[in-house]
Parts: sequence; C-alpha cells; structure tokens
Amino acid sequence: MTTEQDKRAELRRAALEYHELPTPGKIEVVATKQLVNQRDLALAYSPGVAAACEEIVDDPANAFRYTSRGNLVAVVTNGTAVLGLGDIGPLAAKPVMEGKGVLFKKFAGIDVFDLEINERNLDKLVDIIAALEPTFGGVNLEDIKAPDCFYVERQLRERMKIPVFHDDQHGTAIVVGAALLNALKVVDKRIDQVKLVTSGAGAAALACLQLLVKLGVPRQNIFVTDLAGVVYTGRVELMDPDKAEFAQPTEMRTLREAIAGADVFLGLSAGGVLKADMVASMAPSPIIFALANPTPEIMPEEVKAVRDDAIMATGRTDYPNQVNNVLCFPYIFRGALDCGATTITDEMEIAAVHAIAELAQVEQSDVVAAAYRGQNLSFGPEYLIPKPFDPRLMIQIAPAVAEAAVASGVAVRPVTDMEAYREKLRAFVYASGSMMKNVYAVAKRAKARRIAYAEGEDRRVLRAVQVVVDEGLALPVLLGRRSIIEQRIEKLGLRLEIGRDIDVISIEDDPRYREFWPLYHRKMERKGVTEQLAKIEMRRRMTLVASMLLEHGHVDGMICGTWSSTAYHLQYIDQVIGRRTGVSTYACMNGLVLPGRQVFLVDTHVNYDPSAEQLCEITLLAAEEMLRFGIQPKVALLSHSNFGSSSQPSAVKMRDALALLQLQAPWLEVDGEMHGDAALDPAYRAELMPRCGLQGEANLLVLPNIDAANISYNLLKTAAGGGIAIGPILLGAAKPVHVLTPSATVRRVVNMTALTVADANAVR
Repeated sequence: MTTEQDKRAELRRAALEYHELPTPGKIEVVATKQLVNQRDLALAYSPGVAAACEEIVDDPANAFRYTSRGNLVAVVTNGTAVLGLGDIGPLAAKPVMEGKGVLFKKFAGIDVFDLEINERNLDKLVDIIAALEPTFGGVNLEDIKAPDCFYVERQLRERMKIPVFHDDQHGTAIVVGAALLNALKVVDKRIDQVKLVTSGAGAAALACLQLLVKLGVPRQNIFVTDLAGVVYTGRVELMDPDKAEFAQPTEMRTLREAIAGADVFLGLSAGGVLKADMVASMAPSPIIFALANPTPEIMPEEVKAVRDDAIMATGRTDYPNQVNNVLCFPYIFRGALDCGATTITDEMEIAAVHAIAELAQVEQSDVVAAAYRGQNLSFGPEYLIPKPFDPRLMIQIAPAVAEAAVASGVAVRPVTDMEAYREKLRAFVYASGSMMKNVYAVAKRAKARRIAYAEGEDRRVLRAVQVVVDEGLALPVLLGRRSIIEQRIEKLGLRLEIGRDIDVISIEDDPRYREFWPLYHRKMERKGVTEQLAKIEMRRRMTLVASMLLEHGHVDGMICGTWSSTAYHLQYIDQVIGRRTGVSTYACMNGLVLPGRQVFLVDTHVNYDPSAEQLCEITLLAAEEMLRFGIQPKVALLSHSNFGSSSQPSAVKMRDALALLQLQAPWLEVDGEMHGDAALDPAYRAELMPRCGLQGEANLLVLPNIDAANISYNLLKTAAGGGIAIGPILLGAAKPVHVLTPSATVRRVVNMTALTVADANAVR
C-alpha cells in the first residue's frame, strides 16, 4: 500500500475502535436529578410527577420550566444523502447522527435525540417529524437528499412552532457567507460588483446562493452549473423550481465558459471539476471555495501553480480556511432555544454570518493557538473564518441570533438582559465562570484597577491582557522589554495599543529605577543585599520590580508566577510587601470546578507542615477569600483519622485546629478531623457523627500538610476537574498580589486579574 493508503487504513481502524470502545456508540442519556432513595422516587415519578404535568396542562409554556424540552433538539434523517456516502439508508446513517449529537453537546451544551426514520414518502416523513413537536425544542434536519430536503423543511416550518433547520443547506450557507464577506474584505472587492459561478446545484449550493443574495450578491451576477452545464433560461433538463430561480438568459453552456472573468467560484459538487486553465481565466485576486469532500473541485496546490493571487477555501481539515458547519449550527440553536424562537428567520441567519465573520478578524484565542500550534491564525488570505475550537463562537453567535429573533418577532421568551445572558454563556464556555461571577461583577465596578503583570512578555499574559481589556476588568501595566512586547502583540495579532489599552514599564529605562533601588537597599541592607546587588536585582527581578510598584502606590495589584516556583516569587513579595497586620503566615488556596460541585483546597503551595495555629489562621484567611466569590464557606479539616479514630500527630493537629477555630470564629461552619468522603458525602457523615457541626457538602478542604494538599489538588484537577482551576490564590499578603504557576492558562490569568482587582477594592 502507498503511504496515503496506509493513512486511510489507520484512520479507518482508529475510527472503528473509537466508535466501539469502551461502549458502543457516542452518546448516552444521563439523569440530571439524583435518584437514591424513596423520596427521590416519589418526586421523579408517581405521585410527585403529576404536579409538573398539571402545571403544563394549565400553561403549555411550563414545559420549558419543568422538562428538558427547552434544551433538547432532534437530529433527523432518512439517510438519503449521508456525508460523502450518498443514499446509504437510515440505519447506516446513525453514526453520523450520533456524531452530530456529540457536537451539539460539546460546543453548546444542547442535548440531542438522534432519529433515523425509515421513510422515503415525503408527506409521511413530514407527518412523523411534525408529530414529535411536543418532545423537542428544535429540529435539525440532516442528510436528506435534494430537492426532497427543500419540501420537507418548508412543510415542517409551516406546521411546527419550533425552530426547524436543515444544516446541510443553511449551516453551509452561513459559514460560506461569513468566509466570502471576509475574503472580499481581504481582496478589497465589493459584494455587489462580483461575478460568482457555482459548480453544483444541490441543497447546499442553492441555500448558499439564496443567502448570498440576501447578503448583497446581485442575482444577475450568479451563474449556476451542474451535471447538465449552465442553468440558463428555458432549460428543462435536471431542473426544479429552486434551481430555476437562478436561471440566466445566457448563451454560455459550460463551466469553462462561465468561469472566465469570475471573481468567485463556489464548488459544492464533485472532485476535479474545476481545471487549472479555468482558474487562470478568472478575474484578478479570485476567490475559490472548492468544498466538495473528500476531494475538492480543485486542489489548493493546483490553484497556486497558476494563480498566486487566489484565496482558497475547502471543506478539509488539512488546508487553511476549512468551511465547517460546526462553526454555526450549535450556536444558532443555542440562541434560538434560549429566546424561545418559533422558527429560524433570515435575519437570524444573517446575524450568525456577521458574528462569525467578525470573530475571524480579531486575535486568535489561546485555546485555538494550542489546538493549532504552529499555524499562523491571523486574519488574512489563510484565515477567513474562525476555527471550530474557538471558545468565543458561542459567546459571539448565540446572543446575535437571540437578538435577531427578538427583532424578527419570533422570540416567545426574549432575553431581556443580554449582558447577563452573555455571562451565562461564558460560564458554560469557561467552566470557571460560575465560580467567578461575583468576582467579575466586583472587578467591573471597581475604581482601583491598575494591575501589574511581572511577566509582561509572556504570550499567555499578553493574550489574557487582551481579554482583560475587552471585558473591562482592569488597567494592565506590563513589565518587560517594550520592543519585545510590541513584537509579540503584532505576532499574536492582538489589538492592544501601548498608551491606550496598556502601559509598559520597560526594565531597560524606567525612571523609577533610581527611586527604587535605594529603597530596596535600605530595606535589605542588613539581610546581605549590597548597593551593587540592589542595583542588579532591580534590573533583572521582575517580581521585585512589580512588588516595588505595588508597595509605593504606582499600581493597585500585581500578578506573577508564570515561571519558576511559588517560593522563588514569594521571597521578593515578602521582602517588599510583607504580610498583613496580625497575620503570621502566607498560604495558597486553589479552587476547582468539579462535576456537580465547587471546592477550594488549602494550603497547596507554601507551608510544608503547618501547625494547628497556622492551620487555624490559614482557614480563616481562606474563608474570608471565599466570601469574595459569593460562596459561604463550609469547612472540613481533613485527615487519615475520622472523628478520633487515630491519635497520630497529624490527626491531633487537625483536632487542635478545630478547637482554635471554634474559639476564634464561632460564626464559621467547620468540623473535623474527617476523611475526604465524609467531607463530600453529608449522608455518610451524618451516620458517623449525627451532631456534626458541618451541614451539607464541604466546599473548603483544609489538609494537614503541603504533600496532602498539593497531591489532592492536582489529582482532582486532572482526573475529575478537566483542568478547570482558580488560583493559586495567595493568602496573607499585605497588598493584592497573587502568584500563579507555570501551568497557568490564559483564562486562569484573566480570572486571577479579576480577583486581584476585587482584592484591591475590598474593605478589610
């Protein structure tokens, strides 16, 4: 076999294994409520379920309140036009429909039932789907051949009061529309002046053309070709009413004739139909969308051989500008479901087009950069549309669709607070969002907002700062070499402007250097720091410089730690800023978003083996910080001992810490020492200790030493938390400062910025 055949064989083997193991298929039904005792059973089913039924009888809209209907979409096919496989029937189409369900859930949190219907009679098919309306909030038609799909969709839209969307038509059209708008922007051509030629006149092609006309392409400038050649006025072969809308009064009969002088080629037909000499005959800076899969109408290499001024898009992942429906359909349904849209209007589709196009013109996100490492993803000829894993797609598209639904008059549950809706979407996209909601609100209202970033040249920091500026969280002050910061801003495609969005403190020539090094020397001269060393340190230790800026009021807070250890950074923080009055120790707390719960753990990074007195102080500092998140602390002092089952020193220490906490903070809900399962399982804990001072699940876990805390944190983060973490949050410092870790993500830097601002504006 050839190398290409080897790759295909390996892909096929891996795909079959993926679908089979560990459980056949790609989706399952998961309960959203617990069912662990007789009361749960009575609530979930008889007799309790009758209450929900009666409420829906009184008002059908209550179905969206008491059932999953408002977040449930049907993915429906009869298997007559599956991917590149053709008419393979509904059973063989099931893997594709399950895959669509996975995409809905992954990208937009929407649940799906896939329905493979063995029915070719279109009226019967329509009757079956329409009869299912009480079950679903929307219907996504999939892989139904043309022109059948047009008829089915029209009939269903007339009969059903929920969104019906044929993704092969409209999903493709929306992404093509966004890509074309941006391609025209790159080549500086007006949409109302281009000549567009298509190869293919199926469902996707005709839907694309209908939408492009609404976007501004004149109908008289569109020339359609199919197996019978150019679609011209009076043609009868292979014609239908939808195709006839684009018939032109022309003498041209072939694609080769029509393509001459064209500005845009749109291919949704078959591989190899567009030849190199045809491309050569196109207008200057031609735009070629060869979207046939798996083999495009022409390969990008063939285009480059004859036209170095062409802009190219395909449907393939191995070339730039992949036109992929997943860029739109999850988010269109998200917006439509959330506002109770009764249908999907032209205005909603156009809103999605512009939202996608605009997102491609801003800088790449850190998630995209990581997923497509090594690729240049700045707006231009090879980056016309966003990548599917861009987390901003939902935040950009769903609100635009919801707003358009309201403007179209089809939203029965309109979103009244769009900013709150965007925050809700952010909480889904960035799972830490729910934990950070209160902190973000405080940060956006704050007055003291100048935050210094000690590692201002770091790419993650720069990407985070762009988000911070966009979301209005802080006024960033970056430490580093100005020239390097400017170069990296440009390379990353960021929109940051020094002096407007950010300030830069250049370590090479900042005038405060002459002020800072003598102050540092006086503070440290009896701790081994000479004048010469003070001068050197103040040029090379960014954490030290940032600490001096904070200590002397030039900034309101600081963030450091994207490299090296906590101890390294903490030494400079301690030298300059020191601990809060009355506080004897530093500590670090980390927050984790776990399935069904949020927990904080201390001390994860600072104290190797804290005493009972230190644990008491650390717990109080952590509880105070949790209140800033709007979370009432419920504290469990963890141990290998369960309520006195051991008298080892570590268990005794936790017992002593409890006694101190009960004395010093009688308001705090706390108990221990206890096992981890007792902390998180209230029923089990009640059996062990009926008179426990802790009610419900613990959300602040205090561990006996740094080994236990750090190991527990990293295991939970990786195995159960999906890497979604807040922190480390430095406790005990006299001023707002936080020390990150080298594994910090862009979102974590953004979160910690908001927390630093909140700390800077807290009344202590």
